[in-house]
This record gives sequence, structure tokens and C-alpha cells, in this order.
Amino acid sequence: MSRATAIVVGIDGSDSSLKALDWAVAEAEVRDVPLELICAYTVPRFGATAVDAAYLDIGTSALSEGAGAVLDQAVARAKERHEDVQGLLEVGDAAGVLVERSKQAGLVVVGTRGRGGFAERLLGTVSTALPVHAHCPTVVVPSGWTAGAQGDQTASAGGLSKIVVGVDGSDASKIALARALDEAISWRAELVAFASMPIASGTSLFAWAPGQVDHTAVLAELEAELGRMIDAELDGRTLPDGLQIRHHALDGTASALLVEFSSAVDLIVVGSRGRGGFSGLLLGSTSQAVLHHARCPVMVVPARCRGQAPAGGGA
Repeated sequence: MSRATAIVVGIDGSDSSLKALDWAVAEAEVRDVPLELICAYTVPRFGATAVDAAYLDIGTSALSEGAGAVLDQAVARAKERHEDVQGLLEVGDAAGVLVERSKQAGLVVVGTRGRGGFAERLLGTVSTALPVHAHCPTVVVPSGWTAGAQGDQTASAGGLSKIVVGVDGSDASKIALARALDEAISWRAELVAFASMPIASGTSLFAWAPGQVDHTAVLAELEAELGRMIDAELDGRTLPDGLQIRHHALDGTASALLVEFSSAVDLIVVGSRGRGGFSGLLLGSTSQAVLHHARCPVMVVPARCRGQAPAGGGA
């Protein structure tokens, strides 16, 4: 099987990265794709006269050995549930290494708040930078996530039974919707798509309008447009029997609603660079807010993924 379909996981030895690994193993199993575990470490640089070269060699060797041990343990953990697992030890900044690998991967998965792994690698920083620059979808698994804690999950160490995707009518959110459907089909999970507009809060573009504007009608039209988008995306797809797909238009801000939903679902899907949709939302900004506050894993689908097939058998 081509490694281009691989799910790549950032490993640093922290509990957070192991949770990301567990999530990725479940995804690789259901999609029947390879797993690539990447552990990256940075070699400190000092002036030639500042530190004896022999000590630098010893320190570099210790870093490499520590990273290798972390990677070996993660590979062994993954192979307990998935056969096709490869471990890669890289020298360089973790975010840069993962962004570069994302050019050929099907999905990249990382944890957040990774402090405590070898060399104090901070996957919190990586999880913020990676979704912005990645060339494939990124899943960020929050540090407080526990498999099965959100919904009635289909696997004890990961798995999806309910997915929510935020849609604002932009091209980026349409790409996110397509990927959310792929996930729902692969997992036979319930999918809820929603569009939002903060009408009652007085911050929407209708806040200036006369009192006779029918806010209920506005939301109804928004929901109808969302339904048309879903119908267009479903055209030509074969759906599993009993797959539930629902859609709603809600009063509120997308980021606040998604964070609220994250306590009751298994995966949140958002697009990036969502400027210009019919509701005028910025899913790029929304995705950043959701990444920082969601209680379940979040998948960020970049607009550059247009036409890109998902890893494995999800389409």
C-alpha cells in the first residue's frame, strides 16, 4: 500500500502524544492504511569555544538515544493493534518535520500540551502551528480526551459514533464537509452538519436591520442552503444502511457552538480559510478557537485539500 495514504503521528513520549497515537491507530484500522510514527528532536547549537565538542557529542547522542527509546515504545504500542507501523526518527523542529511530511500523507495526528515528554518537547506549540501549514487534514487530540468519554464510541481506544462539522458556505467549509462525510461513512457514524449566525446576540450582519426582519426565516433559509450543500456532496456516494445525516442552522457563533458540542461528540471537523461563505463566518478563526478549547479531537481540513482523496477506504 502506498505510504502516501499513511496516517502520520507526532510522538514525543508525553501522555498527550500517546492519546494521539491511540486515536490514530483506531483510524488506521478502520481505513486499513499504514501508520508512520515520527519523533523529531532538535540538536542544540553552541559556539565552538563555548562548549567542548566532546560534551556536545555526548549530549547529541543522549538526545538521539532518548528519542529512539520513545519511538520504539510507541511503535510497540501501536503494533499491538495494527500491523503496518513504521517509526521514523528525525532531527529538526517537530512542526517543520510534520508539515513537510504532510505533503505526502493522508492525515497527520498530534496531541496538545505535550510538556513532560523527552527534552520537554511542547506538542502544544506544534498543534497550533501544524493545522495552519499542513498540506493534508490534521487531527489534534486534546490532553484531557479519553476514549469513550464523549459518546457511545465504537472502539475502546478510539472510534467515532458521532461527528459534527461546521459549515459556512465557503469553499473551505465544503471541503471540510466532504471529509466529514468520508469519516462518517468509514465509521458508520452519525453526522451533524450545522451553520450558525449570531442573530440574537446583536453581532450579526442583520443587527442593524429593522425590527420586521424575520430572524426565524433567516435561519430557515440558512438551513435550506445547508441541506442543498449536503445533497450536492452526497450525489454519487454510496451510503451504508442506516447512516444518519442531520443538519441545522443555529443562532450563535460557530466557535462557541462547536466547543459546546465537543463535550458530547467524538470528532469536530472544521475547515480553514473559510472567508466568504453565505453566513460570512471565518472558519479559519473558528478552527483556531476550537483547537484551544474543544474537549474532543478536532480535525482541521485545509482548503488546499480540494480534490484530495482521504486515506484508505473512506470515500
